[in-house]
Formats: sequence, C-alpha cells, structure tokens
Amino acid sequence: MSTYEFDTVIESEGVIYVPKQYIEKISSAVTVIIRSNEDSSRNRKKSFSAMKLKTKGFKFDREAVNDRSGVC
Repeated sequence: MSTYEFDTVIESEGVIYVPKQYIEKISSAVTVIIRSNEDSSRNRKKSFSAMKLKTKGFKFDREAVNDRSGVC
C-alpha cells in the first residue's frame, strides 16, 4: 500500500480530483480519508448558558406559573 497526501477542494456533486502526478501511480481501488481544514467549531450548534430578561412592571403570579394544567 502506498500513501499520497495532497490538498484539494471538493467540487460540486462531491467530486474530488486527484492531481495529475498521482493518477498513474494509483490503481482504481483506493481508500479515502477526509481531513477538513475548516475550523470544526464553526459547524457546532451554538448554545447559551444564561439569559437576561427585563421584568420591570411585569405582574408575576406564582400560582399561575406553578399550575401544571397548562392554563394560566
């Protein structure tokens, strides 16, 4: 087994072109390992751990909030 490393860009429809200098050296059976150069943190879903609400003037009824019937 031989290993060749090169940088390329994934084209439309997921096509990856192999550089010409490797075409003659590679048979039709290959193993492809993709290692992205993009920052993986950009692809993560963002979440938050705190939230700030302005409640000045808000009438808060603790009984209504704690009511489990779903009707306030």
